[in-house]
Amino acid sequence: MTKRRLPFGIQTFREIREENCYYVDKTAYIRWLLDEGKHYFLSRPRRFGKSLFLDTCKELFEGNEPLFKGLYIHDHWDWSVRHPVLRLDFSSGTYQGPDDLQKEVSAQLNALEEEAEIVPRNDDTAPARFRRLMKVLHERSGQRVAVLVDEYDKPILDALEVPEVARANRDLLRGLYSTVKFADAHIRFTFLTGVSKFSKVSLFSGLNNLIDLTLDPPYSAICGYTEADLDRVFAPELPGLNRDEIGTWYNGYNWLGEEKVYNPFDVLLLFRNREFGAYWFETGTPAFLVETLFKQRVSPLALDNMVSSSDLLSSFDVDAIAPEALLFQTGYLTIHRTERRGSRTYYRLGYPNLEVRQSLNESLLCYLVQDRTRQTANSERLYDLLAANDFDGLQTLFHAFYASIPYEWYTNNDIAQYEGYYASVFYSYFASLGLDVRVEDSSSHGRTDMAVLFNNNVYLFEFKVVEMASAGAAMAQLQERRYADKYRALEQPIYLIAVEFSKDERNIAAFDVERA
Repeated sequence: MTKRRLPFGIQTFREIREENCYYVDKTAYIRWLLDEGKHYFLSRPRRFGKSLFLDTCKELFEGNEPLFKGLYIHDHWDWSVRHPVLRLDFSSGTYQGPDDLQKEVSAQLNALEEEAEIVPRNDDTAPARFRRLMKVLHERSGQRVAVLVDEYDKPILDALEVPEVARANRDLLRGLYSTVKFADAHIRFTFLTGVSKFSKVSLFSGLNNLIDLTLDPPYSAICGYTEADLDRVFAPELPGLNRDEIGTWYNGYNWLGEEKVYNPFDVLLLFRNREFGAYWFETGTPAFLVETLFKQRVSPLALDNMVSSSDLLSSFDVDAIAPEALLFQTGYLTIHRTERRGSRTYYRLGYPNLEVRQSLNESLLCYLVQDRTRQTANSERLYDLLAANDFDGLQTLFHAFYASIPYEWYTNNDIAQYEGYYASVFYSYFASLGLDVRVEDSSSHGRTDMAVLFNNNVYLFEFKVVEMASAGAAMAQLQERRYADKYRALEQPIYLIAVEFSKDERNIAAFDVERA
């Protein structure tokens, strides 16, 4: 099998096929969708191949047969029929100004009308113009229209920090998208994609006939690469790379299907650069996400074991952003397993892979430290101290870190009064190094606050916030509950580390270490 061109940054199906690029065949999904229904919605994180899938649909409905030779759909499609395609794309531009979205919608409708040679009516609203386009194209061609909307939610997400604009953008889009329902007789296929899943009440109240594919198991791999895709399609790129490490770094996204999937952006850049890195994470700045987590008192310790109901996971609106929904829909958490409680389904969420766990915790630290140079130096020092089992050095390092956090941060954040905040700092430092960190790891005797497995050693941490020195209460708990027993089978040195924090001093009051 010979190497092909890596389709890095290419979102057009035609270019991928004509330039002999690697392509993971997703066309069977289109056939299944057409056989099952008509109007669809899909939510996936950024850079997961949503735009490429829409472009594939466009070329298919326009009947460009040569592009599909050798793909599943080629022998399952009537190439004598061509459908008009109306595509709206909100992936470019910013929408934080009060008139930005209205101007963009008008510009896109102008271009569609010009291409269709339709004279616009100045008094028509955007929904009326969109509906007229569908009607005219259907009548002219004799074939119903395919409606494709890319990044349907970006105008709202862009303006979340300006709520009045976000609400206005939401209302404008709700009117535009409701057109699909009222023009149903003129439509063969509808597919909307975006990052978030806004509630039907807030955005899709006029489009209640959409089938949501987001958590539909048969379509869980409609975007992204499976393990089989890597081994079959990208086999020429694998030699020289550790196959297990590829999975540890980038695999793990789960939308209730039988297989987890990779983010294509990560995989393609790995094959291009031949070294592991946080490629997907670095393309977006999760500042809004990090600030939301702190405002809603979500501890980093909780992120790798969150529980969400199916309703809450889908709950997302301008005025009500559940942190679980935000983290899941943006790709920073994924579903680890489902749990039934009576008649309700709950989802256990956690990090999808090493890239996200390491990088998100680094961003959380950056929010605290606000000095990237110092943060990097602290992380480097932490690794060296742990490798040398220099516990005095560890105590000094963390004491200096807490002392460096501005007083204003504590006065503006109630979370700083809780044990979880202080423990979160420890956790985020270790997790940002990519170490094996386990939070509240259960044993028959209870739950360890934090376990770190590194360099053939086991480190068990217990954290307590105290008014005054508590005569070793944290160490006593580590010993009495025999947390170390769970790890003895590893036959590695085990260290019990009891850390007590002074609420008044906002720093470490005691740091005791014993060999178990």
